[in-house]
Amino acid sequence: MGEFSKKQHIVSLSFDDGFEKSNLKIAEIYEKLGLSACFNVIALGHDPDFKPPDPFHEGYPRGNFELWNTLQTRGHEIMPHGLLHHNLTEMPLEDAQRSIQRCLDIFEQELDGFQACESIYNFAYNASTLEIETWLPTVVKAYRTGGEPINPLPYSSQIKLTTDGHGPENCEQYLDEQIGWLLERPAGWLIYNTHGLEDEGWGPIRAEYLDALLDRLTRIESVAVMPVGNALRSQ
Repeated sequence: MGEFSKKQHIVSLSFDDGFEKSNLKIAEIYEKLGLSACFNVIALGHDPDFKPPDPFHEGYPRGNFELWNTLQTRGHEIMPHGLLHHNLTEMPLEDAQRSIQRCLDIFEQELDGFQACESIYNFAYNASTLEIETWLPTVVKAYRTGGEPINPLPYSSQIKLTTDGHGPENCEQYLDEQIGWLLERPAGWLIYNTHGLEDEGWGPIRAEYLDALLDRLTRIESVAVMPVGNALRSQ
């Protein structure tokens, strides 16, 4: 695991949906501690014609690729979270494949240096099917879907990553429990799916909480806080 070879626990907080206000604040909090955040964004979420998929998106502006490129330059990770936040399990396989491919094409056009074959595709609603999961490694490096949030430590052939979240209300207590369970194990990699800060998105957390949590985690010798892609590359 390279420079993280002595770390028995990895924590990757996965911030989905690309809420502009929250992501700017999250980046600021991470940077204060010299850390990189993990943002998974909707390819057409910034489009004027984008229709929010649920009430937790309504009224909260999303960023665009100008912002994503800026945050990437500042050291943060930007990964795809679908074309329009579709639940791909509710459409035929060919339509799901077209949706994913269109999403990846937009990322390759708009995000500096993006290569689909090196990316992690993050399913909207953490919802996937065996058919999609079987096909997806032909176009991306790995994917994130729903399941047990504590994964094995990164290894070279790791493709399927699983996550969990809690909502729609504030998820801080649930996240604290997940971190506690991680630290009780000899080793493991927690990939936790959250969204925005304060009242933005499904299952939000407070900025004050995030600040204190990251400060606490960075003081634990066995813990590395890092984005999912960085963790995979570190093995």
